[in-house]
Amino acid sequence: MGAMRVMLIGGTSNVGKSTVARELADRLGFAYRSTDRLARHPGRPWRTPEREVPAHVTEHYAALTVEELTESVLRHYERLRPRIEELIAAHAGEDGTGPGLVLEGSALLPDHVVRLQGPGTGAVWLTADVSVVRARVYAAGHYDAATPSERLVMDKFVARSERFQSIVLDAVDRLGLTRLDVGDGRPVGEVADAVLDAVDVRDGR
Repeated sequence: MGAMRVMLIGGTSNVGKSTVARELADRLGFAYRSTDRLARHPGRPWRTPEREVPAHVTEHYAALTVEELTESVLRHYERLRPRIEELIAAHAGEDGTGPGLVLEGSALLPDHVVRLQGPGTGAVWLTADVSVVRARVYAAGHYDAATPSERLVMDKFVARSERFQSIVLDAVDRLGLTRLDVGDGRPVGEVADAVLDAVDVRDGR
């Protein structure tokens, strides 16, 4: 394998993709990008000090079943395929000497990524038990102080995340791709080391 130019980090929401991806980008001297920046769908349904939840986001999670929520986000990710392909190609370069990229996001679906993985491109999916995802969502959304309607949409988000993870990991295993469980409290540096080991990175510098 030649020098690694593109690292893809997939997985469901709240497993730590962005934290690990930023660490990897710093180590490799690559750009960092999130597929969320390409188009968010429709966003996390809990308030933060910087952000109120738009009414359409609350309605989206409250009105749909878990299966409908999952189907909706999968359709959204399918629509992002061309933009993801363009981004990867631009950073890999035709001769494998592009500027380099660590791209993370739930939109990196295994059946799509497996067709994009060539020399200089590696991919890992991060996983965590649903209890870990739930705890992170509840902490971020201040679940204990939330209203019943706010709790409902957070619970729907967690359920959708669990269903999405099940679908993605079934595909990862079917295609013989790489996954790492990161829900055991390991420091981000150790997770980054494990990702680099898993894809046999050679940064060529």
